[in-house]
Amino acid sequence: MTQDEIIEMAKQVGYPIQHPEWQKATEEFAALVAAKATASEREACAKLLESRKTGANELMDAVRDMEAKAIRARGE
Repeated sequence: MTQDEIIEMAKQVGYPIQHPEWQKATEEFAALVAAKATASEREACAKLLESRKTGANELMDAVRDMEAKAIRARGE
C-alpha cells in the first residue's frame, strides 16, 4: 500500500485532508503507514522463503537464506 493509496482512502471516508493544518499531518501519517505495510510485506516474503527450506538440499536452503536476507536488507 502506498502513501497515495492511503491518502485516497482518507478522502473517500471524508477525512478533512484539505484542511491546511491537517494536510501535512495526514501526509506524514500516510507515509508511516505505507512504510510499515511495506516492511510487513517484506518480512512475510522473507519468512515464506525460509519456510521452504527442507533440509534435504543444503545448497538450496542456503540460497533461500540468502534471498530472505536480501529481501530484509531492502528496508535498511
